[in-house]
Amino acid sequence: MRVIVVGAGVVGTMHAWQAVERGHEVVQIEREAEARGASLRNFGQIWVSGRAGGEELRTALRARELWEEIGARVPGLGFRPNGSLTPVRGDLELAVAEAAVAREDAAARGHKLLTPDEARAVNPALRGDFTAALYCERDAAVEPRTAQLALREELLKSPNYTFRPGREVREVIGGSAVRDDHGDVHSGDVVVLCTGAWLGGLVRELAGPDLPVRRVRLQMMQTAPLGEPLTTSVADADSFRYYPAYASAALDALGAGQPQAETAAAHRMQLLMVQRADGGLTIGDTHEYEHPFAFDTLEDPYDHLTEVVESFLGRPLPKIRRRWAGVYAQCTDTTRVVHRQQVRDGVWLVTGPGGRGMTCSPAIAETTANELGW
Repeated sequence: MRVIVVGAGVVGTMHAWQAVERGHEVVQIEREAEARGASLRNFGQIWVSGRAGGEELRTALRARELWEEIGARVPGLGFRPNGSLTPVRGDLELAVAEAAVAREDAAARGHKLLTPDEARAVNPALRGDFTAALYCERDAAVEPRTAQLALREELLKSPNYTFRPGREVREVIGGSAVRDDHGDVHSGDVVVLCTGAWLGGLVRELAGPDLPVRRVRLQMMQTAPLGEPLTTSVADADSFRYYPAYASAALDALGAGQPQAETAAAHRMQLLMVQRADGGLTIGDTHEYEHPFAFDTLEDPYDHLTEVVESFLGRPLPKIRRRWAGVYAQCTDTTRVVHRQQVRDGVWLVTGPGGRGMTCSPAIAETTANELGW
């Protein structure tokens, strides 16, 4: 079988990986020299802890297994099973963490509630004051800016894999063939469109104007090296308000009794933080849903994140080296893991994983491969 994959972000690259692993010939086409969208502009978290029970959690857990397997073969991914800690303060936040630990699927996530001393034994960098910390043993991380490059370097070892960068696919021709903006035609047995947040142009033409996927904008930042290990990923209790696994009566009470800080509420914020291979910290994020998106980044969210992080670390942050905005595609029905649609004979669109893209992409691609009979 010959598979044409359009898009070289993490979802597209994982589809290419699945096809090559199953012995098929793959041509992967990318409109940029390298993917530069949400696949690079994220935390690199393999985030199991907050996923909704059922299909979403099963997908995340399977993806976690696949990331670890691939990471053992491709050290350049920077895969590390670092887990996560969410420090909580006060009775209302503590009650949400306790409810999470009481879930039937808590063991599958590796959830435990730790005292401050126990949390600092796991992550000594957390020197600030907090009441307890929710630990998730199954969370992990990779290096988002280099993961696709490392995967592609491995894929290029196969004679069955070809990468065609700097080519925008403009047209689907007949069944299972596409024409790029160089005028070249790429024919195969199946085409998989993994175009990320690029939802106009050809995608709109093929899927129609009512595609149940929206675009979401975020802001993030990265610091200079911390100077010490941050041994786990770190979240704050605002993540409870964002991730579906924490829905409970305790969360309702938190919302009623302890509203978000004004800046956090205005920008739909949570804290997530991961240490990069160079020692710097990736910190975020905001969520903007209304179009048209702003073209600039705002300072108030960065000030809020800095304050929260410094309160957990008990020390000033290193210098901020980078700030950026990104856009990802999310199903409008946020309970759906991904939107997978046959848009022509032999042509499939796979998009809209939202903030799950980095976490779930290996399992999303595996499911596509299984459903298409690769």
